[in-house]
Amino acid sequence: MTIAVAGEALVDLVPAPVGEYFEARPGGSPANVALGLARLDVPARLLARIADDPMGRRIREHLASNGVQLDHVVTAREQTSLALVTVGEDGGPSYDFRIDGTADWQWSADELVGAIDPSVVAVHSGSLALTTPPGAGVLRSLLADAAATATISYDPNCRPMLMGDPADVLAGVHEVLAFADVVKVSAEDLEWLLPGTTPADVLDDWLGRGPAVVAVTLGGDGVIAGSAGGLRTRRPGIPVQVVDTVGAGDTFSAALLAGLHDRGLLGAAARDRLRAIDAETLDRLLDRAAEAASITCSRRGADPPTAAELNRSTGYHY
Repeated sequence: MTIAVAGEALVDLVPAPVGEYFEARPGGSPANVALGLARLDVPARLLARIADDPMGRRIREHLASNGVQLDHVVTAREQTSLALVTVGEDGGPSYDFRIDGTADWQWSADELVGAIDPSVVAVHSGSLALTTPPGAGVLRSLLADAAATATISYDPNCRPMLMGDPADVLAGVHEVLAFADVVKVSAEDLEWLLPGTTPADVLDDWLGRGPAVVAVTLGGDGVIAGSAGGLRTRRPGIPVQVVDTVGAGDTFSAALLAGLHDRGLLGAAARDRLRAIDAETLDRLLDRAAEAASITCSRRGADPPTAAELNRSTGYHY
């Protein structure tokens, strides 16, 4: 069964390994999640608008060569979106975007007809795709409608430079929480959305708004998470030599969804079982997602692990 991922597929201009130059790498949070799923051997369908220009063709080639299903990708007339990435001493990225009038945001409802068919057990989205007009409303409607048949996965993945007033963004987050099932958010996102509020308090509040599972990633300090059934847990970080953290959160989301997929916990028919997930299963899923993210942190750019790499790292299979 397939997981659909809706949103941007852009090009990251990342620091080159040598010299003061940049190199172009396919990116975009939703595209990274689709890539992560495909590398973990989960059927992944990307719903994106990709330009028919040199960078857009590079994005297509990269995703297709990694097994991402592109049959529902729209060939866009607009240009490819760009993100200029700088990496701090701690490996954390900063982004400077070039997105005005570019391909990713021009969705019409007609372009998504048939995208969520009976084979789709989950739909993931988030980041700029759900906040950038004119297409944001179209994708939000897609998620709300898909909740009737599929698990909805959501990562706010905030980009303060482009998203405007955090109070307005938070209102939009709350709207999505009402129909989302699986939510991943970073402590960095929460510092911007809800300054002065602890991750634990946000976890309780967001679980009370409808999701089955919420995970708050804490960077090197691990993750706290909880379930609608009343579970609360904290898992440690994975020690790693950080090259950069580009795509780490997207890898976490992909690995978490892959674990739920392999355990048959996705789809509307599994919603009650997901809400009643047991403590051992949740901890194992979080640990494996954190391990996957740590592998991404150990190498340059959004380069999530394959299933074989993750199995070697963790020493066990799903």
